[in-house]
Amino acid sequence: MEKITVTVKLFAIYQEVYQTSQLNLEFPAYTSVTEVLNYIIVPYPQLERWRNVTRFGVNLQFVSGEKILENGDEIVLIPPVSGG
Repeated sequence: MEKITVTVKLFAIYQEVYQTSQLNLEFPAYTSVTEVLNYIIVPYPQLERWRNVTRFGVNLQFVSGEKILENGDEIVLIPPVSGG
């Protein structure tokens, strides 16, 4: 089965939980952004509350969760930012 390697940039709560700003991950070809988000959330159930409010960027463009990824893509997970 064909695989792709992607870079996931983590911000805010995702970065706090993972204790890193970036993950390099391998997935099957035709993986969607939502599938990557699922992969990120499953090991850390406390992230579940952020699932429906996280926006996605791929290669510096906002995209929907249905976006199919390609080898070498850079994904950004953007949760809401609090503050004033």
